[in-house]
Amino acid sequence: MKKKPNYFLSVLGMKCPKCRRGNMFRTKNPFYWRLSKILDMPEKCPVCGQHYELETGFWFGTGYVSYALGVALSVFNLIWYWLLFGLSWKDDSLLYWLAVNGVILVLVQPWMMRISRAIYLYFFVYYDEETAHLPDTVHKHGEHSHPHPAGHSH
Repeated sequence: MKKKPNYFLSVLGMKCPKCRRGNMFRTKNPFYWRLSKILDMPEKCPVCGQHYELETGFWFGTGYVSYALGVALSVFNLIWYWLLFGLSWKDDSLLYWLAVNGVILVLVQPWMMRISRAIYLYFFVYYDEETAHLPDTVHKHGEHSHPHPAGHSH
């Protein structure tokens, strides 16, 4: 029996929550130069066939996850900036932090949009140990590449 894939690494790797092996996005790089392709996802997992969009409008809920990540990142940025440079109402250091934080948030936005989708989907779809036997490769039509038992056809 295969070892269960690590939950945290599967979320960060943006893998399918059901099998934790299929990629959730068509391109692995969230900073792909074509902004229109940042959230380009297959309809279902190429390994286990899990549908990614569970219902119409499902992804609207990722706004809450993205907001929470943005707030957490801003607090983290505030802490490291304060420790390294200090913050004061008497000078412009708070404005500098706001500018630095804004730039960082804009730069990581493509990654945050993707990881928000992964986290949100993991709330609703759980790992299925039955998917451990599935091969990692599939045919063009979504059929798995394992041989069919004798006497059985499509």
